[in-house]
Amino acid sequence: MQITWEDFSKIEIRTGTILQADNFINAKKTAYQLTIDFGKLGRKKSSAQITNHYNKEELIGKQIVAVVNFPVKQIANFFSECLVLGVYDENNHVILLQPDKPTINGQLIG
Repeated sequence: MQITWEDFSKIEIRTGTILQADNFINAKKTAYQLTIDFGKLGRKKSSAQITNHYNKEELIGKQIVAVVNFPVKQIANFFSECLVLGVYDENNHVILLQPDKPTINGQLIG
């Protein structure tokens, strides 16, 4: 299915920096609860199934790319406020998308 440029322009994709990563014990699939700094947009939380490629300690300070204008989604007892983006590897495990140079948190992707 093709989308239009107008459709794409509705998606707000921005850079952010992970401030905190905790085990998400109530998730059905292994995941982390992330707190992400999006600069002027503030901090947002996200559930991310990225435990196969990342440990909590290495995530702190990592810049990521996320969709920030989805409605809040409840996952178990957690409210996810953004969708961290990644690419699936050959085993269907997520590898995070991130800028190849440092950016200001909250920068718009286009």
